[in-house]
Amino acid sequence: MPATELPVPDCHFAIDLGASGGRVIAGRIEAGRLELETIHRFANNPVFVQSTMQWDTLGLWREILHGLTLAAAQCKEQGSMIRSVGVDTWGVDYVLLGRDNQPVAPVFHYRDSRNRGIPEQAFQIVPREDIFAATGLQFMDINTLYQLLSAKFSNAPALETAESMILMADYFHWLLTGKRSVEYTNASTTQLLNPNTKDWAFDLIERFELPKKLFGPISQPGVTLGPVQDSVAQQTGLENVPVVLPATHDTGSAVLAVPAEDFAPENPDWCYISSGTWSLMGCELANPLINDRCAELNFTNEGGVQGSTRLLKNIGGLWVFQQIRAALERKGEAVSWESMVAEADQAEPFGLVIDPDHNDFLAPKDMVDAIVQFADKSGQTKPANNGVLYRAALEGLALRYRVCLQMLESLTGNPIKTIYVVGGGSLNELLCQMTADACQRVVVAGPGEATATGNVLMQMIGCGVLQSVEEARKLVRESIQPKVFQPQNKEAWDQAADAFEKYAG
Repeated sequence: MPATELPVPDCHFAIDLGASGGRVIAGRIEAGRLELETIHRFANNPVFVQSTMQWDTLGLWREILHGLTLAAAQCKEQGSMIRSVGVDTWGVDYVLLGRDNQPVAPVFHYRDSRNRGIPEQAFQIVPREDIFAATGLQFMDINTLYQLLSAKFSNAPALETAESMILMADYFHWLLTGKRSVEYTNASTTQLLNPNTKDWAFDLIERFELPKKLFGPISQPGVTLGPVQDSVAQQTGLENVPVVLPATHDTGSAVLAVPAEDFAPENPDWCYISSGTWSLMGCELANPLINDRCAELNFTNEGGVQGSTRLLKNIGGLWVFQQIRAALERKGEAVSWESMVAEADQAEPFGLVIDPDHNDFLAPKDMVDAIVQFADKSGQTKPANNGVLYRAALEGLALRYRVCLQMLESLTGNPIKTIYVVGGGSLNELLCQMTADACQRVVVAGPGEATATGNVLMQMIGCGVLQSVEEARKLVRESIQPKVFQPQNKEAWDQAADAFEKYAG
């Protein structure tokens, strides 16, 4: 007798947009495991228009349509049903739409220079303490609040002509469906959301005299926004496919993919690091934590799935490591990520101590030159070779994690036993071991594709394929083989931590 053919599993499409690139990924459950397949990958390069830095939103939309077309054709060829599609992006950036459903202003990049110095002007209108009490969010120039105030202070006409503000993922959901929405996890990055009511902080918005009409109703992850509109269906083949909101903030999706055994515990004994160009290190809580100590340490309360809170801190992440490579390549020295890690592993430990969050390393013209200059002015030995540079970038990041861990434990009042590292940085085994050593905690690394994984999982929850976050995380644990790193070399890292405190920014 012929073997019984198993049904082809349904597909969910995750559109995962990062600050430097995007992907269209197909996710499905096969034989009890979550499988992801990258269908289309593309660059996301900012565009410089006169003196401004902007996003190429139409270029991204063109790539998304192309990727969805490829994905739809492949799934149909395989006989797979397409259950849903959803978009995640970075936070804080937005699009202003007018009455004609078209953007009324450029879509500015969060690194655009217009944001510099705006928080200090904002504090003259509303004290810093009041802003934190209303939003629980950390203070960064890039926050949506300061971008909008920059437009207001420059008398930009778009604030008056716009009918609504939608964030980046919402913009692409609008292009997909024709329906406007503001998803909760990304709204929580604006510094204009009340984390207790989970609605806009309208009192704060009024004090800053920002147009209230811009701030539409907020939707939660898992909500079905509607089907792909006809014009998109005709181009891509996605007929009658619903758009289901994931946690549209990429970190929100990444945290959903953490392979922990619980969800938003009352007394968390684990924390996460979403590791990439930025590192987001924090705990998942049931409720926001807004107090003077949290404000003093500049931690942030961002929205998570199913009403949870991500108490976290932004850390410079692998930015320094990546920019060392970029600086060398500009000088004609091509190096691979693998060779950089190998040379770092062979370099002498703690030959140079740097802090990835030091102001000298935020946006230098040349990262190698910046590190050499920092070594000179801080009285340290200048790096003798590239391996010293690479190792310093990784060790400094691990030591910054150590400081952040101590802060987290003081805020939550609970000892952290395990650190889950997800995202691209989880693939860097040297960094993971350094993190275990610096923090003297067990590190569990994986999944590497955390954001796309979380995007697909939330779509599955919204479609009823999965019933809960706990079930989703169980699926992650059964689908990956995380690597576990045990802490070592305590005395050496304790000494390095003392030096780090001296050189920290």
